[in-house]
Amino acid sequence: MTKLALTLALLGGGLAAAPAAQAAAGPYERGPDPTDALLEASRGPFSTSQRSVSSLVGGFGGGEIYYPDDTSQGTFGAIAISPGYTARWSSLAWLGPRIASHGFVVIGIETNTIYDQPDSRGRQLLAALDYLVEDSPSTVRSRIDPSRLAVAGHSMGGGGSLEAADDRSSLQAAVPIAPWNLTKSWSGVRVPTMIIGGESDSIAPVSSHSERFYESIPSSSEKAYLELNGASHFFPQTPNTTMAKSMVAWLKRFVDDDTRYEQFLCPPPSGSAIEEYRDTCPSS
Repeated sequence: MTKLALTLALLGGGLAAAPAAQAAAGPYERGPDPTDALLEASRGPFSTSQRSVSSLVGGFGGGEIYYPDDTSQGTFGAIAISPGYTARWSSLAWLGPRIASHGFVVIGIETNTIYDQPDSRGRQLLAALDYLVEDSPSTVRSRIDPSRLAVAGHSMGGGGSLEAADDRSSLQAAVPIAPWNLTKSWSGVRVPTMIIGGESDSIAPVSSHSERFYESIPSSSEKAYLELNGASHFFPQTPNTTMAKSMVAWLKRFVDDDTRYEQFLCPPPSGSAIEEYRDTCPSS
């Protein structure tokens, strides 16, 4: 009887352990286990397709959508990205397929005018997300999980992404890149936010923009500040491995709740390309 009881107890322990092991993987994990090489490559593990959005669409000026071809792993999170003042999406177009290839639907927007200010760009980013979820072609729409959305942008588009995060707390992530905004305090932002600045930015100097924005976001919110060594205001307009690696890791960690990517954010990344890194360290 003692042996039988012991056998049943061991079997019971083994059966109880199996569901826990299965539960360890998050429901939104997409793609293989991440490595430095995977995140530093020009493309991620997913092949992607692209389609254009007409400028006649309401709420923003059209743009380009990039999405994973794979439909076998479930739906994906989505991110809207805005260019900066006087710029068009083509200035950031390398980011579209790069981020999409890690398992996201990406819409790079054209703004209503190239002179739109950050508050307008913030509204347009949210309009673009609404378009993806509600009105985009079924090939795109069917791939999107409407509960997992994010925003990003460069310069005034980065300032716009702060506006969008402040206006819509249900967003899962924001990544302002060399952001510019006359508003300096973002104490209302609760969205996990990674701000990426350039050490030598003379248009949106980090001391009066990126750093101040980061410090104004409450420490109770997940946040990070990455400053690129010697980078000018225009560093996002050419492929930048350090920026892309951190940006993808942030999106995977918070849009997909994929803790496999936490290793690239905490402890803080380092290297010759990084001038400074601050963070609250994402919590598992």
